[in-house]
Amino acid sequence: MKPVVQIDAVHKVHRRGPEEIDVLKGVDLQVPSGQFLALMGPSGSGKTTLLNLMAGIDSPTSGKVIIHGRDISQFNEDQLAAWRTRNIGYIFQAYNLVPVLTAYENVELPLLLLRLPAKRRHEQVMNALESVGLADRRRHLPSQLSGGQEQRVAIARALAPDPPLLLGDEPTGNLDRESAGAVLDLIGLLCHELGKTFVMVTHDPKAAEAADRVLHMEKGVLQENRGDAS
Repeated sequence: MKPVVQIDAVHKVHRRGPEEIDVLKGVDLQVPSGQFLALMGPSGSGKTTLLNLMAGIDSPTSGKVIIHGRDISQFNEDQLAAWRTRNIGYIFQAYNLVPVLTAYENVELPLLLLRLPAKRRHEQVMNALESVGLADRRRHLPSQLSGGQEQRVAIARALAPDPPLLLGDEPTGNLDRESAGAVLDLIGLLCHELGKTFVMVTHDPKAAEAADRVLHMEKGVLQENRGDAS
């Protein structure tokens, strides 16, 4: 089976005037289907840049980024935008829920871009909410939910289009330890029972313990991880 994520000899250079900064230095990575991977490393190590390359938010200076069998490093901006809608679920530290919309309406948002029939859209929203245990909170506004529940709505929103790859940038960073543990347990369940693939950037060693595999970024280089379960 082909990996969901395949990164081949990826370099990323940021240019600031005459200065060139090597953010990623020949990174190679494969993430198989159903794996929960944590990327750790100090600020500026390149881990968020690597996550954004997987999401098609950024593009490599050289090398290949292959997601679910497609080399997205060759896509133009319009192709990337259309591809992201169906193939990537992105979960943010700050939840990024629309405060005037209910949990149901927040989860429905990415599906409105897909021009699905109303019945199919409703089914996918409810399936996503049921997956995170919040079907009974579907009419609640974000302000009526706890932080952990808000993050679960954000996960449901990422799940709704049924993408092959979920990405999280410090997804438990704003949560207390108990809520963070519940969210991480949910992510593990999505990977191991529903076959979702999840790549998470985190500074928190405790959060990383929930992952199947932990890799470390140091100055743009992906280090052999400690305690790799793959």
